[in-house]
Amino acid sequence: MAIQPIRLFGDPVLRKPAVEVVDFDRELRTLVSDLTDTMLAAPGAGLAAPQIGVGLRVFTWYVDGEVGHLVNPVLDLSEEQQEGLEGCLSIPELTFECRRALSVVARGRDMYGEPVTVEGSALLARAIQHETDHLDGVLFVDRLDGETRKAAMKAIRESDWFGLEKPTVKVSPHATHGLGF
Repeated sequence: MAIQPIRLFGDPVLRKPAVEVVDFDRELRTLVSDLTDTMLAAPGAGLAAPQIGVGLRVFTWYVDGEVGHLVNPVLDLSEEQQEGLEGCLSIPELTFECRRALSVVARGRDMYGEPVTVEGSALLARAIQHETDHLDGVLFVDRLDGETRKAAMKAIRESDWFGLEKPTVKVSPHATHGLGF
């Protein structure tokens, strides 16, 4: 439907846990559409509702050519771990090594309220965990080891966008798919 501005690190909405969706209505379907359009335009591998200023437990993903969404996710994580570069559309142009579960089984609902189970590993597992963290008010920099987190916070403070009064990310319709979530 519409590309929305993406909230940046420092915006309080990114630290507030999102509330469970109870109304599976036209407004929710519009939100999923807006999240999808914004994610694809950014471009990103995922986008959570709080990243566009909406405090609901909804996210979208775009991994390996597949676009999907999940409402009110609950995750079962594997014990096996993976290390990999991770970025975030709310922390633009920065990526850091982040440890995540290698695979995930995510249960929730689709935009119509129907039960959905998504199983994924590698990048899809990373995207689902990253977006679910957003719904809990957690950013990927919170999951970095101490030394890497210190470097990430320094890079954020030195970025051109940090501290902007109206923090949003400009998106290009001509951009290519990146690692941002």
